[in-house]
Amino acid sequence: DGQELVLDADADSTIHVSTDDQIDFRAGGTDVMSLSTTGLTITNASNDTQLTLKSTDTDSSSGPVLDLFRDSASPADSDVIGQINFSADDDAGNQSTFFRIKAQATDVSEGSEDATVYLNSVVAGSMRERLTIKSNEIAINADSLDFDFRVASDGNANMLFVDAGNNRVGIGTSSPA
Repeated sequence: DGQELVLDADADSTIHVSTDDQIDFRAGGTDVMSLSTTGLTITNASNDTQLTLKSTDTDSSSGPVLDLFRDSASPADSDVIGQINFSADDDAGNQSTFFRIKAQATDVSEGSEDATVYLNSVVAGSMRERLTIKSNEIAINADSLDFDFRVASDGNANMLFVDAGNNRVGIGTSSPA
């Protein structure tokens, strides 16, 4: 009928146009991918890997490579150049972003480019900055919340311990004086 391309004998693997400006891909009678003007969605009803980038190159170069490329006609300082959201449903069935990795071009001047990477997580319902990597510093707990920081060694779980609530630093102890 001009809306479906059947790919196998039992007609359960198809490329189908079900709505205007959306193409659905089905395998074994199950929708596995849709493509529309808003993007590409891959669906899987199991915990199996949904996307695999595979390189069979045998040299020592990088591969496979995932490239997030913001191709702006007018790049500017502080442009967010990529973001990865880790989302799930909350207990009321609302989609919520629980963790975020964001990259920002803080200086786009040719020859002196700088970037900042943010790792954020939700704490008590609000997205909070947990780790920030800038061109001139690495900041932990930039939002100045009551989050302790701990570095373990081979034999000591509290080799370095920052007690955020009491503004104390301990070496070899989780209860610094």
